[in-house]
Amino acid sequence: MAETLKGMKRTHRCTELTTADVGKEVVVMGWVQRRRDLGKLIFVTLRDRSGIIQVVFNSETNPELHEKASQVRSEYVLAVRGTLARRSEEAINRNMVTGEIEIIASELRILNKSEVPPFHIEENVDANEALRLKYRYLDLRRPHLQRNLHLRHRIAKIARDYYDDNGFYEIETPFLTKSTPEGARDYLVPSRVHPGKFYALPQSPQIFKQLLMVSGFDRYMQIVKCFRDEDLRADRQPEFTQIDLEMSFVDMEDVIAVNEGFISRLFRETLGLDIPVPFKRLTYKEAMERYGSDKPDTRFGLELVNISDLVAESGFKVFRDAVENGGSVRAINAKGAGAKFSRKEIDALGEVVKTYKAKGLAWMVVEAEGLKSPIAKFLTETEIGQIKERLGAEPGDLLLFVADKDEIVFDALGHLRLELGEKLGLIDHKRYDVLWVTEFPLLEYDEEEQRWVAKHHPFTAPMDEDIDYLDTDPGRVRSKAYDMVINGYEVGGGSIRIHSQELQARMFRVIGLSDEQAGERFGFMLDAFKYGTPPHGGMAFGLDRLTMLLAGTDNIRDVIAFPKVQTAACLMSNAPDVVDEKQLEELHIKTTVNDKSEA
Repeated sequence: MAETLKGMKRTHRCTELTTADVGKEVVVMGWVQRRRDLGKLIFVTLRDRSGIIQVVFNSETNPELHEKASQVRSEYVLAVRGTLARRSEEAINRNMVTGEIEIIASELRILNKSEVPPFHIEENVDANEALRLKYRYLDLRRPHLQRNLHLRHRIAKIARDYYDDNGFYEIETPFLTKSTPEGARDYLVPSRVHPGKFYALPQSPQIFKQLLMVSGFDRYMQIVKCFRDEDLRADRQPEFTQIDLEMSFVDMEDVIAVNEGFISRLFRETLGLDIPVPFKRLTYKEAMERYGSDKPDTRFGLELVNISDLVAESGFKVFRDAVENGGSVRAINAKGAGAKFSRKEIDALGEVVKTYKAKGLAWMVVEAEGLKSPIAKFLTETEIGQIKERLGAEPGDLLLFVADKDEIVFDALGHLRLELGEKLGLIDHKRYDVLWVTEFPLLEYDEEEQRWVAKHHPFTAPMDEDIDYLDTDPGRVRSKAYDMVINGYEVGGGSIRIHSQELQARMFRVIGLSDEQAGERFGFMLDAFKYGTPPHGGMAFGLDRLTMLLAGTDNIRDVIAFPKVQTAACLMSNAPDVVDEKQLEELHIKTTVNDKSEA
């Protein structure tokens, strides 16, 4: 039977004890990491969230306690009273924070027993992720994940303190709100008291935080859960957390300055790194043309180079057709890779770009005695010389080309660039490059829906000088939007908002919403804008993604206590799951799935 804590109170967590406490009576509590039985001595390594400490049970000084200690096993929950002692010089463990000290036990209580866990609770466990997520409560005992969640706590606290210092109020916004189907799919919640009607879980507090600016709160922030019913990636979850904020009477420079201050403070207080401000900036156009991405990893070079003008009349039909059809031909010079990559490895790079809809990858290996390339025969000596000159090609270099529509060329070469950066060891994984990407297109054309849609969201303001193009040339309009990018990840984004009721209504019309449809979806917002709306703007940081980057992992599930998997399911709780027919009847819902095994 499990023992109780009656009359026993913890004095320290395991690693709070130091050599300064030697000689004191202490009480620690936690889980058994390891038990070593050396006959007269039993050593138990006890673990709590702070770390581990060694406890010693001696049969000569306390045989009953020694006998009791022989019963404990891994993951038993213990309370131990004893005297803190200094270890002998030969017994010191320099790999432990508490390696110079140990507790000589005088009392042991077994608070709970444990079955043998399905995997070892240790730093670098080799169990597969699905098993660890099924037993997530055990996985979370591992020091690695506990450090990550402590870091997440620190980031959230720093955010609250920083924005409070800068005059922001933390204000909660609703979770049960109205569906506004623009962008990703909503998670819907049926209403029992309004049959046939649904709430939507918020994809963002966007409308409400803008209404708080209409209400005169001036500066708002919130650490808030958001929901999007979309396909998952390694850095995405169906429910995620934002550090959300909005400011009144500001322009883009004001919003950027405040948030550079936050990131600078965050890196200093969590990693001890000084990130100089102001951060560098790239326009969207420059980011795409140089890196093939609107979230470029700028820790290494391998920039894209446009050679369209050099090959517009080339004998190589693939190049010529791409330019004639309004696309482009762009290249990357992988310096020195020509001498390192075999033909098989180059062919594998071709498969990489095909993943991103490119038809293929053309290549040249520059050698001292000439050029090795399957496309060289289609190009004149002048064209080859011009290409080599523009790319700064030298013997040993590998030149890689993609020709297609610009969006395909950027996507394919942008991802190929990242692949090469890893393969060639060009990325310094201990370095953090922080930058802003600005002047995003306001709109993009959706071929499937045959209409213009907002690149970010329909409340983003167009750049003043581009407003006149809204009706005549929507694709030309740039926005007052800005994303923060760290090491190739978008960690935050925002914009200056439309604060004019007339311009907001016009924006809705441009994206295909009639005045009636806009009124049905956003009428309360348009009404609010009639009553004096200040100029305002803001942004939101992804707390999960920020934590992932600062923790040095590339899997967002490593920084979320109870994450979902690729199918948006929880392996531990088996959510989502079927519900009782009675619950469905109360909600006036019938499903088209009858067999529970199919649900």
